[in-house]
Amino acid sequence: MPIRVACNHNTYYKFDRSISLFPHVVRLRPAPHSRTPIHSYSLKVKPDNHFINWQQDAFGNYLARLVFPEKTRELSIEVEVIADMAAYNPFDFFIEEYAEVYPFTYEKLERSELTPYFQKIITGSRLKAFLEKIDCSEQKTIDFLIEVNRLVQETINYSVRMEPGVQSCEQTLQRALGSCRDSAWLLVQVLRHLGLAARFVSGYLIQLSADEKSLDGPSGPEADFTDLHAWTEVYIPGAGWIGLDPTSGLLAGEGHIPLACTPHPSSAAPVTGATEACEVEFEHSNTVSRIHEDPRVTKPYSDEQWKLANALGQQIDAELSASDVRLTMGGEPTFVSIDDMESAQWNTDADGAHKRELAKNLLLRLRDAFGPGGLLHFGQGKWYPGEALPRWAYSCFWRKDSTPVWSNPKLLADIQQDYQFTHSDALKFFEQLATQLAIRKDYLVPGYEDFLYWLWKEGTVPDNLDPQKANLKDPAERRSLAKVLGHGLDEPVGYALPLKWDDQKERWKSSPWDFRREQMYLIPGDSAMGMRLPLDSLPWVAPDKREPFYERDQFEDLPELNDYRETTEQETSSEEDSSPASEVEISHTALCVEARDGRLCLFMPPLTTLEEYLHLIAAIEKTAAKLEMPVVIEGYEPPRDSRLERLAVTPDPGVIEVNIHPAKSWPELVANTTRLYEEARQCSLGTEKFMQDGRHTGTGGGNHITLGGETPSDSPMLRRPDLLRSLITYWQHHPGLSYLFSGMFVGPTSQAPRIDEARNDSLYELEIAFQQMPDGEVTEPWLVDRLLRNLLIDVTGNTHRAEFCIDKLYSPDSATGRLGLLELRAFEMPPHAQMSLVQNLLLRTLLAWFWKQPYKQDLIRWGTELHDRFLLPYYARQDMKEVIADLQKAGYPFQLDWFDPFFEFRFPRYGTVQIDDIELELRFAIEPWHVLGEEVSSHGTARFVDSSVERLQVHVTGLTEGRHVIACNGRRLPLRKTGRKDEFVVGVRYRAWQPPSALHPTIEPHSPLVFDVIDSWTGRSIGGCAYHVSHPGGRNYDDFPVNAITAESRRGALFTVTEHTPGPIQPQADFVKLGKFFPQGTPPGQMAPPLAEPNAEFPYTLDLRSAPPK
Repeated sequence: MPIRVACNHNTYYKFDRSISLFPHVVRLRPAPHSRTPIHSYSLKVKPDNHFINWQQDAFGNYLARLVFPEKTRELSIEVEVIADMAAYNPFDFFIEEYAEVYPFTYEKLERSELTPYFQKIITGSRLKAFLEKIDCSEQKTIDFLIEVNRLVQETINYSVRMEPGVQSCEQTLQRALGSCRDSAWLLVQVLRHLGLAARFVSGYLIQLSADEKSLDGPSGPEADFTDLHAWTEVYIPGAGWIGLDPTSGLLAGEGHIPLACTPHPSSAAPVTGATEACEVEFEHSNTVSRIHEDPRVTKPYSDEQWKLANALGQQIDAELSASDVRLTMGGEPTFVSIDDMESAQWNTDADGAHKRELAKNLLLRLRDAFGPGGLLHFGQGKWYPGEALPRWAYSCFWRKDSTPVWSNPKLLADIQQDYQFTHSDALKFFEQLATQLAIRKDYLVPGYEDFLYWLWKEGTVPDNLDPQKANLKDPAERRSLAKVLGHGLDEPVGYALPLKWDDQKERWKSSPWDFRREQMYLIPGDSAMGMRLPLDSLPWVAPDKREPFYERDQFEDLPELNDYRETTEQETSSEEDSSPASEVEISHTALCVEARDGRLCLFMPPLTTLEEYLHLIAAIEKTAAKLEMPVVIEGYEPPRDSRLERLAVTPDPGVIEVNIHPAKSWPELVANTTRLYEEARQCSLGTEKFMQDGRHTGTGGGNHITLGGETPSDSPMLRRPDLLRSLITYWQHHPGLSYLFSGMFVGPTSQAPRIDEARNDSLYELEIAFQQMPDGEVTEPWLVDRLLRNLLIDVTGNTHRAEFCIDKLYSPDSATGRLGLLELRAFEMPPHAQMSLVQNLLLRTLLAWFWKQPYKQDLIRWGTELHDRFLLPYYARQDMKEVIADLQKAGYPFQLDWFDPFFEFRFPRYGTVQIDDIELELRFAIEPWHVLGEEVSSHGTARFVDSSVERLQVHVTGLTEGRHVIACNGRRLPLRKTGRKDEFVVGVRYRAWQPPSALHPTIEPHSPLVFDVIDSWTGRSIGGCAYHVSHPGGRNYDDFPVNAITAESRRGALFTVTEHTPGPIQPQADFVKLGKFFPQGTPPGQMAPPLAEPNAEFPYTLDLRSAPPK
């Protein structure tokens, strides 16, 4: 996604009288070897009456010789270069084996050809001293070059110097100051004295201002900048000339446009010539302008585009408010580490130390941004089958009425700091808390590790191992044993305080806990104490007398909350009933405290109402403040309650997921999303992840969007079931909506399959369900859930793994599943906040439209067309055109170009080639990667996906039908007309690599894909291009791209325009053996490859895996 710029350089001389100009030589044309694509070049010289002669000097540089036949009072030289700032990898080169390690010796012939570039000046004392500082011991050549370049950059400070020529090396080193010319010439001489061929380069330097400021380094210029510049190139066998910029200490990149490369600076001067003696005024200017910008991940929209989208968002907001829709929108965006692309925790594992650290940092930032006065809670998250331990969940809870839940953030402990607290501090804290709650202190119960179990475990340890020692590489069981034995079996782990809320007295009460073994021995394990309470060992209570535990109805009308920080001002009652508690009074819930890793951790009990939870939290904070002991709150979260806002940061394989709180309006949604992206970035968390070949994958964790209401009873989906019917129907009618925003995995075995991808009869059953769905508002909130719960599922019946997920809409399981939420799970994480907001804006627009005018149409049986036609970017775009047309017809001025960033993100362009009037473009297309059969691995039974098959799109314009044919690897492409004259599209499916486990594992890879434009009138290829699945030079990257620029350079390296098939088309193989029957001894060549019979199931795609026609 390059930025096209116009670089304008103007040099103006004004003389005090008319004078004669001697011939001038201008070296201001980009050199032939410039790696920056040059679209056009212009040189304008005044006076107009002059003669120009273009030449190439002895070193291959372009130069213009100017002759002026008449006298003049001015001389103006204006240059404009239009170039694409297309990123490339400056390290994308190979080095001959004998030159991989410095020092090395050039081959004899090579050295003689490079003779001018070895010429050294006489070494002065300062240059000699500088050379002695350089480590010339054996080392990798590229490392050596980087180190020498860095050393020059650190030694010489940059200064603008207007005098002509360059300083001597001695002068530059003496002053430790110089212009880019001086640093470049010094580096040239340093490299030559070190035995390397080097040359001086003059050229243009173009630096564009960054879209985002760097977190940990220089951000570059504040505004776009260009100027004449100088740097150095060194010749390394195999790699050729490598650009080194000693002014910055970096390698030359796409912003370095060479004009002249010579052995000496004098022959690289931009302008040389002479005039008669005179007085002269000199002016010059260098400007750079952006003339075209493709959408990119750091700036997807122009300011004008975003203002229009924002205005539409406010229009939709007003309409939703007027129609009393009561829509709220939240979601589950995911992030990955900016700094670590390689480790398992940011690729496949759910947990990791670095992930926990960044999650904590993000939670603190989000607390300050969204929920001042919020409570930080560090509890247990999801626990999936196959995972040894449950995941964690870092959460923040705050009240919607802005009353603080926790007043002093300093009293919430840092979960990564050791406060040196022990079980004695835990006891002290609980005794004070018991006083605060007016509960007898003798109800505190110490909890011990079960010594019988742990002594048995110690006895199972091999004799030659110390059970009290373990390291990180040991199994978790060994580490747990060492930790327990190190703590001591006679020391209490922590303390439990049985608690129960007395509704009549509106206070907390407790009860004694008695055990047959006298002490409370915890269930063995390494979880928090609150997870290991031996509740089954408490005195038995008849089922009909047990304390009930109920969940509050989410549809219940709730009163305003009190400020519980004031209601906890109680004193211990000296008249508390000390008689033995009856069985029914024994509480089976307890608040626990333990000193773990030097921190006081409080495990909250399960409570039925938010009021109870807030009351207990207020008492805990008062205790922490009085004792000046910061605490960690863990255990059970506050009960679900519409008066409480919540935000959670949780782990998923390879990502961090943020359960963002819902927004009630468009401005709030914009503020929340923008702030979330920025706070994540400040924590070194980003949204960009790439495959090794540079393809953008998003984060891989998705950007699930939730639609609901401020309370479940406000949910538009529960109030208007036909709203969900409209959304599902419209989405089914437009597959582009599914695939444009999707992640890498689509299809029936993905985590969010379309309703028509899973089961063949789904659409039939769904139509019956739609017939039972009434129009307009209903009084039965459960109706929509019951009609669709068994249809919006994946192939295994999982309601959570569906494109439209309703497992929290009105679940029959529990009150916490009746939240009125619809979750759209198929969205991949957009790389920019504005792209995420456009996704949300599209949904808000559709809901506003469907609320006024329900979309009630028959469902479409797409069949295989779904995974054929709509996986190509052209047809996905055409589908989105229809969506935009529908919205505009309904009165919503949505614009198609707002989706351009998504097309660039989802379907990156590999390259374009122009052959006469024919333009051929290759783009990525989607290929479903289906789950394969089960296989036995070292970790048990596993299932893999077949990622060896890929797909791309060929888009052709300017083709003369009946004459030109496009072939791929000798196979004729079944081009599809688009409806526009001379425009055609087709998909190509191919085997990219050959893993041992795949569909059709015996089919070899088809790389490279060679595309030929064949003129059937002459029977030969007139040009073409090639796409390489892996680097054409054999560079096999073993790391992932660190950013979008690196990814773009890798993608660009895979596309070449120099590999079309030469010569006439060869005859079919079956006829070659019949050559003896032809007069010339060989069968005649074909004028074009044979046309294959169109595939009835996949007519839009040529599958190279299938056998070609005979």
